[in-house]
Amino acid sequence: MNSPLPPAEELVQVDRELARLDAHRSQLLARRAWLLRVLQAPAPSPATGPTTGRPVADSTPRSAQNVLLTLGGVLLTIAALAFTLVSWGTMGIGGRATVLAVVTSAALAVPVVLLRRGLGSTAEAVAALGLVLMVLDAYALHRVALADTDGLAYTSVASAVLAGAWTAYGTALGKLRIPLPVAVVTAQLPLPLGVLAADGGALALGWAALATAVADLAVALWVKPTTVRGTAAVAAGVLGGGALLTGLRMSFTSPLPAAALLLACAAVALCVAWRVAQASVATSVVAGLAVVAAAGGALRPVLPGDWEVPGYVLCAVALAGVLRSSAPRAVRIGLAGAGAGVLALGVVWALPPVAAALLEPLARTTPVWSGAHADLGLAPYPSTAPLVLLVAAAACATLPRLWSRCAALFLSWGTLTALPLALDLPYAPTLSLQLLTTTAALLPAARPGTLTRGLPAPAPAPVAGGSDSDSDAAPAVASPPVQPLEVLGASAFGCGFASALSAVAAALDTRAATFTTLGVLLGLFVAVAFLAAGVQRIVSACAAVVVAAGLVSAGAAAAGFRDHHTALSLLLVPAATALIGGRLRRHPVALPVELTGAAVALLAIIMAVPTPAVLALVLALTGVLATATALRPERRAVASWTAGALFLLATWVRLAVWDVTTPEAYTLPVTVPALVVGALRRRRDPESSSWVAYGPGLAATLVPSLLATWVDPDWRRPLLLGVAALAVTLLGARFRLQALLVLGGTVLALDALHELAPYVVQAVGALPRWLPPALAGLLLLAVGATYEQRLRDARRLRERLGRMR
Repeated sequence: MNSPLPPAEELVQVDRELARLDAHRSQLLARRAWLLRVLQAPAPSPATGPTTGRPVADSTPRSAQNVLLTLGGVLLTIAALAFTLVSWGTMGIGGRATVLAVVTSAALAVPVVLLRRGLGSTAEAVAALGLVLMVLDAYALHRVALADTDGLAYTSVASAVLAGAWTAYGTALGKLRIPLPVAVVTAQLPLPLGVLAADGGALALGWAALATAVADLAVALWVKPTTVRGTAAVAAGVLGGGALLTGLRMSFTSPLPAAALLLACAAVALCVAWRVAQASVATSVVAGLAVVAAAGGALRPVLPGDWEVPGYVLCAVALAGVLRSSAPRAVRIGLAGAGAGVLALGVVWALPPVAAALLEPLARTTPVWSGAHADLGLAPYPSTAPLVLLVAAAACATLPRLWSRCAALFLSWGTLTALPLALDLPYAPTLSLQLLTTTAALLPAARPGTLTRGLPAPAPAPVAGGSDSDSDAAPAVASPPVQPLEVLGASAFGCGFASALSAVAAALDTRAATFTTLGVLLGLFVAVAFLAAGVQRIVSACAAVVVAAGLVSAGAAAAGFRDHHTALSLLLVPAATALIGGRLRRHPVALPVELTGAAVALLAIIMAVPTPAVLALVLALTGVLATATALRPERRAVASWTAGALFLLATWVRLAVWDVTTPEAYTLPVTVPALVVGALRRRRDPESSSWVAYGPGLAATLVPSLLATWVDPDWRRPLLLGVAALAVTLLGARFRLQALLVLGGTVLALDALHELAPYVVQAVGALPRWLPPALAGLLLLAVGATYEQRLRDARRLRERLGRMR
């Protein structure tokens, strides 16, 4: 079998179609099995539940008890606060000590008795009151006995003592759920508050937070109560995050001390990742970010300003290499994800030069071929931006995944695009590099097989709904697998097309650059149109037509042609596309290429509008091209009508150039071909309506001539129009053609009325004033008397007209 595709691409398409057929067959089988299960399943019986006449309670005794106990504990706490803050000063030293000791001891001792009697909720409420009273005791002690002590230092020591006391109390009374979590929360304060009291600085505060977080992690890993472990885990996350943020902020001012803190945070996070499987990925990401921040921060003092971001990027790439290590899979994924995130931030930092290099030529403010190059006035970009893109491209290229290959392709293109702007290259090397970038992107788009080496073959999409647990659910429709060749080819082609547009805009600065660039792009798009397949082939072929039109326009401008002469030269492009379409016939590329050539012909017509004489010639030549296209059977239906319209417009424009004002000169060229076509149609199909065959042609001349007659004082046009209308009416009556009879008779009557109107007006003016109303009355009486007969005559006339074609 003969095929226009090379064997390799045809084999890929065959494999793809087989995979789609397999996927569709699997989906249909799964659907069939589900339908069989649905048909064989018994109808479910309506569920009936027991009904009772008793009202449903809106709360359980346990929940009501908890609410009451909570309210009681809150009220007792408020009373204790009021006593401590308000009534404390009215009592002596002994009374104060006695009251606090007795109340606190009672609040802590009562839960022991309550737990023995099985009153757990009451014990929880009283224990919570005891904990609040202990805080008030610590506050009262500072106010009375240790008023000169530093508040932060005292709070640090007091929180440590309270945490230890509550830990011992909660351990002794293991049935209580409140003391141990409260002890964990209180234990977060001693070290950070101690550092603040000692003015240790932000770095020391970060170390204190990290040490506390490590202690929390130990509690979360080795303590059994779930509430204690959860509280410790949350506290460890908060303080560990604070330590990490402190290290990140300090890495910009004190890189080495901050690096030590960041590495310590990374070590703690990795330990958690190794021991806790559920948090391995998240904590590994945190560890990776800390390592990159530490290493990049340590390199910042020894690197120039433009190399700071590349330093972080290189550290991120090195961290991403952990994928090839023997660490647990979750840890490797987390560390690699952290490196990929930093690498993505570096790419975002390096992308502005790419956008500026593409958009700068398009923001033209200077005339074409002026020699002045476009300048957006943007700030200079670091010269290391292309290096970041190149490193990211190399990192993505090492992964055997479709998305990574697409990213590597885009980043490589971005590197070449940003290089001229980052290095501040002159105009000629910049344009040369743009053309090289365009070529490097478009040629792989034509043959994307080299970009897919190492990628796994696409597997058929699985059919959902086939599990046993969902046996009664309808299977979902399977989607066809993604084809790497199509995705990579489209990505490369998009990058190359963007570079081509930018190169054309930049080439308009000088004449030589314009011809060189358009010539290179024409050859490149033609080559891609021959080598590529699918959408890339069609777009490349259309782009080649547009570039050819640009070359013709540039040549006409270089030769000093005016716009109407340039319009004539542009007709070479649609002539060439008509020849190509005739050669390709029904090839998928033929129609888009011809439509693009038609768009160029429309542009030529628009350019010739200011010069009517040339416009008539352009329309006639375009009609010749349409006529030549109409010789092909697959284009005959559209091209024939287009050719007729173009020839008609050309005739009208030429008549207007000759100052011809006679309307028949414009309408007869339409009427004669229309009547010939109508006669041919009636010969092929005698049953066709005369309105379809002859109506448009006759109306094209009779109606404009009638309108001209009513404003023409001469007698020749009314006479000729009347004779023509009479002939049309007689032909309609002879051959029983409804369109001819109605149009001819109407035009004849109106033409006669126009001619007789002056005499009628003159005669009416000579009659007595009472005679016209009298005649009108008599006419109405006569019609009324013979109404039935007139009605039958009207029906008979309508039936006769209806029997005509």
